[in-house]
Amino acid sequence: MKQIVIISGKGGTGKTILTAAFASLAKNAVFADCDVDAADLHLLLQPEVLEPHEFKSGLTAIIDGQVCERCGKCFDVCRFDAISQDFIIDSIFCEGCAFCSYICPVKAIKMEENISGEWFISKTRFGPMVHARLGIAEENSGKLVSLVREKAKEVAIEENRDLIIIDGSPGIGCPVIASLSGVDYAIVVTEPTLSGLHDAKRVIEVGKHFKIKTKLIVNKYDLNADMAANIELFCRNNDIEVLGRIPFDKHIVDAMVEGKTVTEYKDGRAKEDIIKIWEKLKKNFIGV
Repeated sequence: MKQIVIISGKGGTGKTILTAAFASLAKNAVFADCDVDAADLHLLLQPEVLEPHEFKSGLTAIIDGQVCERCGKCFDVCRFDAISQDFIIDSIFCEGCAFCSYICPVKAIKMEENISGEWFISKTRFGPMVHARLGIAEENSGKLVSLVREKAKEVAIEENRDLIIIDGSPGIGCPVIASLSGVDYAIVVTEPTLSGLHDAKRVIEVGKHFKIKTKLIVNKYDLNADMAANIELFCRNNDIEVLGRIPFDKHIVDAMVEGKTVTEYKDGRAKEDIIKIWEKLKKNFIGV
């Protein structure tokens, strides 16, 4: 079984559009949406949820009012001002450090696990999908990404699938590292802008640090041909293979409006180039 992740140095480069297109072209794959902070792969793959699950992470202090003696020790030591003078804990301010529960002389404070989001095992018209949704202002997105990847691997083994296609998180933070670890290939999607090159460099460096084989795709290259050439020059100088270029194509927008992948929509320049990139990727790297 092989795993590929599609990532980008920043949001909005076309990462999810490309992931959905690859999903439509793959014949025996599992799909994982690891952009849990702003998941949107489901908008194109339209999954039918088979198994919803709660995601629990982090702790919040709870005061048992019947046991509490109002001694005020917890109030004095809480550096986050999460405990009111009425000895009620504000779950938003509580950081889950548990110091108050250790200091309480009558053990009136307990630490309870938070429900921080949801994760799902679903089916799509192209195959099984594992995806998730992190709650608003919740933490531990890296932990949820790792859970999504673990469950996607379990589904792949159970259903004898030979490929996992991962829609990774943008940027270089914790969820990106969780998306990258242990994959066979990382495909960086960038746009022909100075900021696009800068952000692509950063995520490429993350991939190199984890010794991940990294490739690159320039999306909407024809909007700035000179900058696209500069990005490709950088890749040649740093031994990063450019898998291909994708032109700006209004058909992509039209396909999204209809809730379809670009490869399911009308023939166009972008569709043709994406299919060529997939065939190249499948033949030379994935081997499935």
